[in-house]
Amino acid sequence: MSKLLEEQLKIKDAKLFINGEYVNADSEETFDTINPATNQKLAAVASASVKDVGRAIQVAQTTYESGIWSKMPVEERSKILCRMSDLVMARVDELALIETLDVGKPIKESRDFDIPRAASNLRFFAEMAKYIHHEHYHHSKHMSYTQYAPAGVTSLIIPWNLPFMQMTWKASAALAAGNTVIVKPASYTPLSAIMLGEIANEAGLPPGVLNILTGPGSTVGTAMTTHPSVRRISFVGESTTGKTVMKNAASQLIPVSLELGGKSANIVFDDADLDEAVQGSIEAIFRNQGEICLAGSRLLVQETVYEKFLEKFVTAVKKIRVGDPLDENTDMGALISMNHLETVDKYVQIGLAEGAKLAVGGKRVDGLTEGNFYEPTVLYDVNNKMRVAQEEIFGPVLVVIPFKTEEEAIQIANDSIYGLAGVVWSNDLRRAHRVADQINTGLFWINCWYYRDLRTPFGGSKASGIGREGGRHSFEFYTEAKTITMKL
Repeated sequence: MSKLLEEQLKIKDAKLFINGEYVNADSEETFDTINPATNQKLAAVASASVKDVGRAIQVAQTTYESGIWSKMPVEERSKILCRMSDLVMARVDELALIETLDVGKPIKESRDFDIPRAASNLRFFAEMAKYIHHEHYHHSKHMSYTQYAPAGVTSLIIPWNLPFMQMTWKASAALAAGNTVIVKPASYTPLSAIMLGEIANEAGLPPGVLNILTGPGSTVGTAMTTHPSVRRISFVGESTTGKTVMKNAASQLIPVSLELGGKSANIVFDDADLDEAVQGSIEAIFRNQGEICLAGSRLLVQETVYEKFLEKFVTAVKKIRVGDPLDENTDMGALISMNHLETVDKYVQIGLAEGAKLAVGGKRVDGLTEGNFYEPTVLYDVNNKMRVAQEEIFGPVLVVIPFKTEEEAIQIANDSIYGLAGVVWSNDLRRAHRVADQINTGLFWINCWYYRDLRTPFGGSKASGIGREGGRHSFEFYTEAKTITMKL
């Protein structure tokens, strides 16, 4: 891990970003962010208090009311956000390094996907904002038209698994719509989010438009979701916390968008291209160490190809390279914390006790005990009623469930409290569309996984969330519609 340690020494301590400036927390308190691959300190991070949240929200409210951003012509807002996009790409190597050290994920994922996608988020919403459709309706004696005005101060609470990409996914739409924004990154992974403040300043974003607060969710997050000046809340995280956010928002009648957990079914029919399905299914569960809400964590395989597919799959899993996240050859890095690793391992033991069989993995990686490295794990002959099939593990653990018929596959897929995503692998496109039509999810892929068109709605059903963002759906959420009617 010498390379990791060498790079780690370059990381600066992090402060709050309020009104265009980096400042200490009012209490001067800090907390440490830890490198998951070494379990050593990366940096000290300012720990905001309720007082800091109040100050940031007041700054955001004053800035919003000034009109310096909310009333700025959309073309000018767009130029600034596009400059931010360009600056993200100009610093892609630096941002990718920070992301990898803080999250524990492979550098090639951070550099080749996460950071470029973050830049795309900024540019996409910056450009789309210029073309938002405003309706008008002409009658014989009256004309009505609709204005879409920015909602106001917006609270964004970001998860630890894909911090920079998720931050820009939310913030770029809210900013493009003309809102002022308060962001709280997760305490596990705050470093890349803090850097967006530097980029915003360099791009010419007016002070007070973007504010970034680090600190515990119990204080910072609660204050951000109960303050009467906040007019929108967007939260990404697990479902239990999502319920708390919704309850907090209800006290002030603040509209919320919730992107929550998942336990998505990845269905392989016997007419699928099995080699394609193997590679796609590996990506769907082991990307980002399995720490991704969209993971195809329940693999449903038709009995007629069950043994053949499982053999191919396990052979491919054994080739996954787990190790130093800064090594270009690494396929899977470290889990976010030792506590999380222990939770993942506990689920594996629960699955075995429930009667599941272990095909591969199931323990920490030999020789990498200083970090939170866990082997890619496959449990097979799983029954969908088992806890490992019903509860979100959020790690590199796949459960494999056999099925006989199309109808049974649909029934198993829908037998979950979650409804975020799903996948089907089949060369019979009529069947694939039938299945997609009947699975209760917000997202569904046919013969692929994780492809995203930013124009489309993103979100889940049931315990996987409330609301949709993406394209016009983001602008509908981050704006207030007003109908104006005048007599002709």
